[in-house]
This record gives sequence, structure tokens and C-alpha cells, in this order.
Amino acid sequence: MKIAILDDYQEVALGFGDWDSLGAEVKVFTEPFADPAEVVARLRDFDVVVAMRERTRFPAEVLDRLPALELLVSTGHRNAAIDVAAARRNGVVVCSTGYIAAPAAEHTWALILAAARNVPEESRNMREGGWQTTVGTILAGKTLGLLGLGRLGAGAATIGQAFGMETIAWSRNLTQEKAGPHGVTAVSKDELFARADVLSVHLVLSDRSRGLVGAPELAAMKPTAILVNTSRGPIVDEAALVDALRRKEIAVAALDVYDVEPLPSEHPLRTLDNVVLTPHIGYVTRETYEIFYRDAVEDIAAFQAGSPIRVME
Repeated sequence: MKIAILDDYQEVALGFGDWDSLGAEVKVFTEPFADPAEVVARLRDFDVVVAMRERTRFPAEVLDRLPALELLVSTGHRNAAIDVAAARRNGVVVCSTGYIAAPAAEHTWALILAAARNVPEESRNMREGGWQTTVGTILAGKTLGLLGLGRLGAGAATIGQAFGMETIAWSRNLTQEKAGPHGVTAVSKDELFARADVLSVHLVLSDRSRGLVGAPELAAMKPTAILVNTSRGPIVDEAALVDALRRKEIAVAALDVYDVEPLPSEHPLRTLDNVVLTPHIGYVTRETYEIFYRDAVEDIAAFQAGSPIRVME
């Protein structure tokens, strides 16, 4: 059996799982593939592929051209980058792993605090010999707007309340009956964008949520507002966001996710002075990786034994 472990950017995958127990040939890929053609060319001979979240896409056009592939393991519970129906049509079993939400929720607040208190700029100033060049803003008494109130959104609300923030939320099916137990007020979409001092995105990427935060929504926000996205890049219209930041329609964007990842080196977001950028590390913690790679080994062992577990439907 030949196993490919993909997108191990930090070169740590082999240390988080007992890969030797599988008695297989294991190859680790530490760089992203350029396009679908390279995915096919590099993975053509592998029986098993372990995909790190949605870093590498597996649409039908790729799966149809991987004749040796029998098992595709995705870290996490779901993976929008895998066409599970196409995999099934090709006789490929798709399995998942466990996941913990706490790291992503914590990172949301790392970004909020960094944006509110100008942490990246002041840290850079200190390293360059400077001292106090910006004026921050407090969160107490401000309004936290949540675009989505699922598990992560509700967790963000709890932390916001601990800071003394008023918490409001909107999603298409959110009612006050659902929001109330979290201490959150359900509002209209227009009210969410108009009132939020900090607006944090916590939706799953889908056809309905793609581009949901566009030019009209950004224009409706306060010029002092902070937009935070730790969910999925395409939920926010990236071109509209760049334009809004350039024109100072909002104060700051704090982003961990992007339309194209890794974010291209020449991307305009890298040149703006009113953004806080991190490289999709919301889930990248030792504890998460221990679960991902331990479960991936278990998935492969179960498949070898003829009894696949955690099969994605």
C-alpha cells in the first residue's frame, strides 16, 4: 500500500501518527500542488491519500483520473473540496477524522484583539526601535455582530459577552428562540451590518453563503468597524473587501481564510495597512493535529482490515 500525506506545510505529520504500524510506503508532500493536473500527476500511483482539510481540492475531474486510489481520508468532519459522490462512483471510500472547535474560536479572538489594539503594527514598531504609534479601541460596551450562530458563532458570543459586548446575530434560519439561550439578539441582516462594531463570520461555505458579504454589506458597515473571517474565504467577496479597505469604508479586516490558499505573494491584501492576516491557522494546533493524524492512521488500518470507519456520505 502506498500512502500520500498532503500539504504538511510544517513537516510534522509523521510525528503525530503511528504510520509505521500500517506497514505501508508513506510519502509526505510539504508543498501545495499548482493545479488539478499536478494533483493527478503526483498522486496517480497512490492507494491512499490523506488530505489536510480543504488545502487540496478533489473534484470529479481529479478523482476520475486517479485509478489507483482506494481510500481518501479527510481531516475533520466535512470537506467541501471533495466530491464525495464522484469518489463513490470511482469506488473510492472517503473517511473523516475527529475535530475540535476550540482552536478556531480562540483564533477568532486572537484576530479581534490584534485588530482592536493594533498588535501587529505595534509589535513591528517595537522591533524597529519605535514606541506607541497607534491608538487602539476597547471592546467593552461595543456590539459584536455574528454572521451565523452555530457552534463556533455561539462560542464567539460567549467570549464577547465576557468582554462586556452586546451580541447580535443573523443567519437565514435564525430565530430569537434559537438565539436567546446564548444571550444573543437575533436581528435582520441589514441591522447586523449597520450595528456591528466587530462583525465575525461563522457560516459554512455553500452556494447560499458564497459572496454573502459583498460591496453593499461592506458599505453598510460603520467606518470604524472590524470585519473578521475565520470561516471560509469565499463567503466574503474578496475584490469588494479590498476596495472597501482601500477606501476606508471599514477600519480593519482580520482574516485567516482566503479565496486562494496559500494566499498568492502578490495579492493586494498583503499590501494594505489596515488588515491583519494569518495563514489559515485557526485549526492549526498540536491538539488538533494529534486528533487528525491519529484518526487518519485508524481510518487506514480499519480500511486495511476490511471494515472502514468514519465513512463520509
